[in-house]
Amino acid sequence: MTDLAKTLADTSRRTEGLQFDGDAWGTTATALIDRFAPSERLIPVMLQRQAAIDGGGPLWIGGTNYSFSDLSERAAAMAAVLRDAGIGQGDRVAIQCGNRIEFLDIFFGCAWINAVAVPVNRAARGQQLQHVLADSGATLFAADSDGVAALFELDQQALSIRTVWQLDTECEFTAPRPWTMASLPPLGAKFAPCPTTLPSDTAAILYTSGTTGPSKGVCCPHAQFFWWGLLSIDTLETRADDRLLTTLPLFHSNALGCVFKAMLSGASLSVLERFSASNFTAELRRHGATMTYLLGAMVSILLSRPVSETDRDHPCPRAFVPGVSEALAEQFLDRFGIAAFDGYGSTETNFVIGDRPGTGRPGSMGRIRPGFSARVVDTDDNELPPGVAGELVLRSDLPFATSTGYYGLPAATVASWRNLWFHTGDRVVCDADGRFSFVDRIKDVIRRRGENISAFEVEQVLLAHPDVANAAVYPVSSEFGDEEVMATVTLREGAQLAARELLDFCVPRLTSFAVPRYLAFANELPLTENGKIKKYRLREEGITAATWDREACGRTGKSTQPRPAA
Repeated sequence: MTDLAKTLADTSRRTEGLQFDGDAWGTTATALIDRFAPSERLIPVMLQRQAAIDGGGPLWIGGTNYSFSDLSERAAAMAAVLRDAGIGQGDRVAIQCGNRIEFLDIFFGCAWINAVAVPVNRAARGQQLQHVLADSGATLFAADSDGVAALFELDQQALSIRTVWQLDTECEFTAPRPWTMASLPPLGAKFAPCPTTLPSDTAAILYTSGTTGPSKGVCCPHAQFFWWGLLSIDTLETRADDRLLTTLPLFHSNALGCVFKAMLSGASLSVLERFSASNFTAELRRHGATMTYLLGAMVSILLSRPVSETDRDHPCPRAFVPGVSEALAEQFLDRFGIAAFDGYGSTETNFVIGDRPGTGRPGSMGRIRPGFSARVVDTDDNELPPGVAGELVLRSDLPFATSTGYYGLPAATVASWRNLWFHTGDRVVCDADGRFSFVDRIKDVIRRRGENISAFEVEQVLLAHPDVANAAVYPVSSEFGDEEVMATVTLREGAQLAARELLDFCVPRLTSFAVPRYLAFANELPLTENGKIKKYRLREEGITAATWDREACGRTGKSTQPRPAA
């Protein structure tokens, strides 16, 4: 048995309050299911119930501790502010900022009055920000000063925004605008939760990267957040005396799920502004963390740093790290003394695959959780036998535990949920014991530093340059174990274009992490008979001596002349 396998087997924390029977619900999850009747699986009810429990763990964010009672009262007060701003049931409120208490105030405040929160990636700019705001039909935009400034670069007339709140400093923008602008109004009188909210009502629209088109808004109902918290508690054996720590952004389902995990379990939660490799163990010590949340790329970055005598000087025995390889998990355990637990979830589904501590197997994501079903299928949705790779498809028997579909896209919803199974676009293998292992992604999505990037959206920006005739965007290997963005473009006849000039064109029009690192020119792109680009050919060729590397300032190639296609 490897060190990692032994540690995974030894980290079970079963106690009187955490008893499990095979793959059935544990007693903690069973108690939560009994405590919240189906009609009560609402965000305001969850928050109020935890606020009423003595000793509920605090939330640390922005340098301040907040109890669940504080959060409940702030949500009720923010609900009144939103109502006074004209926000009602079903209205969309976009939020773009870092990990700060105002994000949660507005998120919970929207749930209080049955409005819909639309968390926006903090780095979104240009076309991506335009799409999210226009597609969601948000009428209120709450953002930090950088987000407010980015708003002026958009096609303002194509947006539905009526009100803009600046969250971090006094609002000083005075340029002509089609909306009312102000600093975030102060919290005032409390407002009672909407009495007609249903567990099936959309609480949030989370935009996830598109694969054959622009990013799609995933409609997440109130009950989905209940199950997010419960499934994480049940799978990772979370208790009220746990101290959780996350540096992941609150606009991601991972960090939002962590908030509800703390809310339902009573565990404390520290939400840091950002990940810092140099302060990793110091923050674990400072917050007394017993569990933290990382991405595979973060593990690679931590392992790339010089070894320090403080690497094991912390109280944290485990981390949830979806997508971490067995080799990296072994190295991480050996150096930092932290067992990395894998699992599988998505914004459209939930935390649906994972092994409890003491039952995991290195290199495996785990087994399907109670209330869900999983299959591995071929391109015609026929189930494949164990050991054969295919697409992972999922469905749930739990009411509204998954997304209700893509906002405003009924055809895309039907396509993704065809045959009543959600098609993940991920290729996996299931072994004879029912454990799933990740193979690769089928969808045209690039995973860079924990962010999903739509190749389509990057291609649209490249194609917007007047000298570009065609473009293909695809992943290449990264030194951090995930992927980097590479593009191959063809130029219009007679055009001359420097690589730096083209990428500089992309910078204000794309989220920072989506700007290609590598760029190559070609006379033509390899095409299929029906005109689709053979991206696998470009991926196979990868980085060559003629490739321009943005991070290396062009040291791998400065030529502006096209080169032949692979």
